[in-house]
Amino acid sequence: MMKALIEGFPQQVREALEIFNQVQLKPLPRKINNVLISGLGGSGIGGSIVSEICAGSASVPISVSKDYAIPAWVNEDTLVIVSSYSGNTEETLQAMQAAINQKAMIVCVTSGGEVLSIATAHNLDVILIPGGNPPRSCLGLSLTQLCGILEFYGVAQGLLKEIQLGVELIELHHARILQESESIAKAIAFSIPVLYTSVGYEGVAVRFRQQLNENSKMLCWHHVMPEMNHNELVGWVEKSPQIAAIFMRNADEYYRTAKRMDICKDIIFGFAGKTIVLNSKGDTPIQRMIWWINLGDWISWFASVERNVDAIEINVINRLKNELANLQ
Repeated sequence: MMKALIEGFPQQVREALEIFNQVQLKPLPRKINNVLISGLGGSGIGGSIVSEICAGSASVPISVSKDYAIPAWVNEDTLVIVSSYSGNTEETLQAMQAAINQKAMIVCVTSGGEVLSIATAHNLDVILIPGGNPPRSCLGLSLTQLCGILEFYGVAQGLLKEIQLGVELIELHHARILQESESIAKAIAFSIPVLYTSVGYEGVAVRFRQQLNENSKMLCWHHVMPEMNHNELVGWVEKSPQIAAIFMRNADEYYRTAKRMDICKDIIFGFAGKTIVLNSKGDTPIQRMIWWINLGDWISWFASVERNVDAIEINVINRLKNELANLQ
C-alpha cells in the first residue's frame, strides 16, 4: 500500500491543486502581520518545508508550531493555518483553541474530525482533503494547500507553479529516482543514518528522517550546516561503523557552506561505516525540495523491504495514543 501511495505522489499533487482551485477562501478582515502554521508529524512537516521555501521572499514572518501551545505574539493580526490530516491531533486541537481565544485569523486544512467540527462552529475557513491514508503519505495534499493559502493572501507568490514544475521533474526522472533509491536503501538499511544538509533544506531532511523512522522502522538523526560545525562535528572522534552519514547536497549552497560540507565529508569518511553524497535536481529551491521528498520517500520504502518490515504499521505510536487517552 505504501509503495502505491509514494508512486501516486505526482497525481496527489495534481488532485490537491484541483481541490485548492475549487476552494473559496474568505477575504481576511485585517492585514496579516505574521503567520503561524500549526501541525505535527506528517501533517506538520509541510509547514516546516513551506516556511523555508518562503524565508527569503515572504511579505511577513512565517513560523511553525509543533506543540499544544502557541507563541504569545499570536494575536488578531496573525494568520494561523491549522494543519491536521485526521482532524483529531490532540496537540493541534489545543493550539487551535488557543488561536481562537487569541482572536487570530484561522484557516484549516484537514480531512475532517474535531478540527472540522470546531471550524464549523466558529465559521472558520476549511480546506477539506481526502482522508483515510497515513498522514505521512499525504504530504502532496497538505503542502499544496499551505502554499495555496499563502499565495491567496499575498504572503508569497509563485509557489503552486513551482510545485507543478517539481512534480514534472520527478516524473521525468522517475526511473533514475527508483534506481538511486533502491541502491541507497540497500546500503543503509541496517545502519543508523545521519543526514546532513545546508540551511534552507532542513525541512526535507526532517521529512527524510521521519520517513525512515515510520516506514523503515529505523533510528535516524539530522543536522544542518554551518550549525553542525559548531557542536556535532566534535563528536566524530572515533570509529562508528553502524552509522551511515548521508550528505544532501544542493546547487544553491552558499559557497562557504559548500566548502564546509566538503571538509566535513572528508573528516567523517574516516569514522563512519558509510559516507554517501546525494545531489538534488531542480532549478529552484521548491523543485529541489520536491526532489528530496520523493527520493527520501522511495528510499524509506525500499529500506522497509530490505528490513522486511511493514511500512504502514505504527503500533508504538498507537500504544502511546491509547495510554494518553486514559490520562486526565
